[in-house]
Amino acid sequence: MLKRIRTQDLTLGMFLHEFCGSWMDHPFWRSKFLLQDSQDLVRIRKTSIQEVWIDTAKGRDVAPSTVAITREQADAAIDNAFSQLADMPTFQAPPEALQPQPDQPPTSMQEELVRAAEICRRAKSAVVSMFHEARLGRALEVPDLYAMVEEISASVARHPNALISLARLKSADDYTYMHSVDVCALMMALGRQIKLNDTQLRTAGMAGLLHDLGKARIPLVVLNKPGKLTDEEFTVVRNHPVEGYRLLLQGGMQDAAVLDACLHHHEKIDGKGYPEKLNGSTISLIAKMTAICDVYDAITSDRPYKRGWDPSESLRRMAEWSHTHFDLQLLQAFVKSLGIYPVGSLVRLNSGRLGVVIEQTPDSLLLPRINTFFCTISDQRIPPEVVDLSRPGCTDKIAAREEREHWRFADINTLCMGMEPLPW
Repeated sequence: MLKRIRTQDLTLGMFLHEFCGSWMDHPFWRSKFLLQDSQDLVRIRKTSIQEVWIDTAKGRDVAPSTVAITREQADAAIDNAFSQLADMPTFQAPPEALQPQPDQPPTSMQEELVRAAEICRRAKSAVVSMFHEARLGRALEVPDLYAMVEEISASVARHPNALISLARLKSADDYTYMHSVDVCALMMALGRQIKLNDTQLRTAGMAGLLHDLGKARIPLVVLNKPGKLTDEEFTVVRNHPVEGYRLLLQGGMQDAAVLDACLHHHEKIDGKGYPEKLNGSTISLIAKMTAICDVYDAITSDRPYKRGWDPSESLRRMAEWSHTHFDLQLLQAFVKSLGIYPVGSLVRLNSGRLGVVIEQTPDSLLLPRINTFFCTISDQRIPPEVVDLSRPGCTDKIAAREEREHWRFADINTLCMGMEPLPW
């Protein structure tokens, strides 16, 4: 039986099933293990992780008086929160940041994917160059970066799902560079959702592009280490916001909000983040946005030491952590910008078919377009067919999310995007 408990209630002999937080927040390369080493217990309690899941069937249970949440209780709370999303008021940015945004001529998903592929290729090249220059101590070419942000912004405006979905197909080796591009696009989508004006949108995009620049100062052997980090290595990794802030200052960055987001994108609403342990009332809007977009892209991406989670599952995990990690209203706006079942989510329909979400529809967060390709009743592949759940007369609905690890379909990305993963 799975139970969610506070890290301070962990004891030796418990089987740790999962950390309630991104794997960026702890030094362990795996999350499932029997807790037998007292030093591991100390290290867990030193992290910003406040809660964990334990499996009482594989290890020690909690004391009867310990506060614990079951998986069923947690899932019910998340389901209830998601069911109310459509009726929740939109997050209100400060009045000075609001402004009607000019309409962009919309394009189809497939048409924008072609443009987005070229933008991703050039953006990756620009970010690789930026990190290389940072490692050599050279100044940033800020005007060139703003031009890249404008291109990403225009793509998101034409079709909000295309570039975000394409950038998510990055390989584990390309994670550091394409992560910056993807977070930039996610920031743009979230900024448009909360109706930021053009100036604030540009700032949000730049914050996303530059938030992890400090990782240029982390040795690659540590940054890509496939095993458990030592205490010293974990300290080096956690110092990347401070290093990034310094690099931006040295490079002449003058946008205070971008500098703030770089320094504070690992702060948490409950004050348990780093580097300054700010709480919800003292974290800036752009930094709160960056925290959400950064974590989402990180946990949906393949890394050298861990496969990424399904997009829909990732949003549920983040909703579970929201009371300690994120601004709840901003997280709700983020979900609205992507859909409850984001592009790339593997789902099972009432008809028994499995499919991959390929596009959101304007009618409902729960009714995306899905490329079906497998029948669970006959247990065999079927010819791909696109099902638009929002189409009048469509009787099929999403019955459940499915775990990619369980099915292990090798061609999900092809089914999702209509093309092979692109060589960045």
